Amino acid sequence: MRECICGALHWMHREVPEAAAAGRAVMVCGTTSGAGKSLLTTALARWYARQGLKVAPFKAQNMSNNARVAAGGEMGSAQYFQALAARTVPDVRMNPILLKPEKNTESQVILLGHRRDDLTQMEWRARAQHLWPTVRSCLDELMAGNDLVVIEGAGSPAEINLQSTDIVNMRVAEASNAATLLVCDIDRGGAFAHLYGTVELLPAEHRRLIRGFVLNKFRGDPRLLPPGPQMLEELTGIPTLAVLPLWRDHGLPEEDGVFDAPPAAGPGISVAIVAYPHISNLDEFQPLSQVPGLSLSWARRPQTIASADVLVLPGSKHVASDLSWLRRQGLAAAIAAHVSADKPTLAVCGGLQMLGGEIRDSHGVEGGGFGLALMPYSTEFMASKQYRHGTYSLRALSGFWERLSGVSFEGYEIHHGITRAGAGDDPLMRVALSGNCGWQRGQTLALYPHGLFESPRVMKSLFGRATRTLDDTLEGLADFIDAHFGAGVLMSLAGSRR
Repeated sequence: MRECICGALHWMHREVPEAAAAGRAVMVCGTTSGAGKSLLTTALARWYARQGLKVAPFKAQNMSNNARVAAGGEMGSAQYFQALAARTVPDVRMNPILLKPEKNTESQVILLGHRRDDLTQMEWRARAQHLWPTVRSCLDELMAGNDLVVIEGAGSPAEINLQSTDIVNMRVAEASNAATLLVCDIDRGGAFAHLYGTVELLPAEHRRLIRGFVLNKFRGDPRLLPPGPQMLEELTGIPTLAVLPLWRDHGLPEEDGVFDAPPAAGPGISVAIVAYPHISNLDEFQPLSQVPGLSLSWARRPQTIASADVLVLPGSKHVASDLSWLRRQGLAAAIAAHVSADKPTLAVCGGLQMLGGEIRDSHGVEGGGFGLALMPYSTEFMASKQYRHGTYSLRALSGFWERLSGVSFEGYEIHHGITRAGAGDDPLMRVALSGNCGWQRGQTLALYPHGLFESPRVMKSLFGRATRTLDDTLEGLADFIDAHFGAGVLMSLAGSRR
C-alpha cells in the first residue's frame, strides 16, 4: 500500500527542490476538518509575533465563502485574521487560492485575489498541477521576506484518494521544510486512532516532518489521558506537545458554518440570522454572540423569524439560488411579514439585493431573478467584481437604527452587483451611506459593506456595551497556547530544520 501511495505522489516530488527561502516555517495540519487548525495557526502567529519575529501566515488553498478585502483583491477570512495576528498587512499571497462553493460540486476559483473562470471550468486534478507553481512562488516569497511563516493545512493530509493532487498539506510542508504539528479534536472521540492512522498513511518523507501532536478541545479528567500519549509516542516516535482544553468563548470568528451562540443571560433582544444554503461572510456576526442578554439564532424556519425582534439577511454567494430556497421554505413570506410589521431588519450585500426587485445578470455571473420587492431598488450584476476596504459613515437614521446616526465603522465590500434606487424616489427611503451602497426604509437598513457589528463603537451604540476588540481576542489566543505548551517548545519548533 505504501508503495502505491508513493507512486501516486511521484509527480508531486520530482521537481521539488530544497526550500531556498531564508525564513523558517511551522505548519499546522489536522486529522479532520474542524480539528482546530485555524485557531491554533492564528494563536501561533500572534505568539511568535510577540517574540519579536517577523511573521506571515500561509494557506495554499482555502475553501470558504468567508472572504476579506486585502492587498491584491480578496482572500480567505481565516488567513486575513492570521495576518492581523502576525501584526502584518494581509496580502493575497498568504492565501493564493480561494475556492468559494457555489454548488455541491462546483466552486468559484479566486487566484491571487481575483476570480478566474478559466480555472473554475478546469478539471480539478489538472488544476492542481497548474496551480502549484503559483503556490510555490508565493510560499518562497513569504519565506524570503519573513523570519517565520506559520502555515495552515486543509482537511487531513492523509486523504489517500486526494494525495496525488494535494497542494495544501504535506507538499507545502516539504517545500518549506516545516516543523509540522498534527492537531485532533479529542472531544469527538477516537483521537489516538485519528493521529496514529494519519501518520501511518503518510509516506516516510512526510512522516519525518511531523514534530508533535496536539490534543484539542479536551474537557475530561486529565488523569484519564495517561498512558495514551505515551503509548502513541512509542508507536509513532512522535510526542504529544500540548493538550488544549475546550474553549468555546475564544472570540475568533468561525472559518465556516454557523457558530454556536451562548444562551441569553436573561430577558433581552432576540436576533435571527437567515441561514440560507450559500450564506457568506457570516463571520462578521460573531460579535453578536458576545452581547449579554442577546439571544442569537439561525433562521431556517418561518417560526424563528416570526419570534425575532431583529432580523438579519447576511451575504450570499448565490443570490438567485438562495432566493429560490427562501420561497420553497416559506421564509420569503416570513421575511415580508417581519418587514411589513416594521420590525428592525438589517440586510447586507447579497441580503440587500434580495430585498429589492429585479436582479439582472446579462454577463452570466450567477443568474438573474426577482427579489422580494421589499425595497424600491434593483440590481445588475457586472462582469468585474468590486473590492473596497475603508471607513463608512452612517447618515441620519431613524427607529431602532437611530443610535447609529453619524457613527463610522471599518468595513469592506466584495460584490458584482450594482444597485440603483427606482426612478420614482420613494419618499420613505433615505440614503444611509453615500455611493449607492446603503439605504433605510422604515426599520429596514440595507448596506453593501460588511463589518457593521465588528465595530466596538457600533456595538456600544446599539446594545449599550462594546464587545472585546479583535486584538484582545488575538492576545487571548496567544496567552492560551503559552499556558498549555511546555516551556521552550514553540521556540524550538521555530528554530528547527531537519
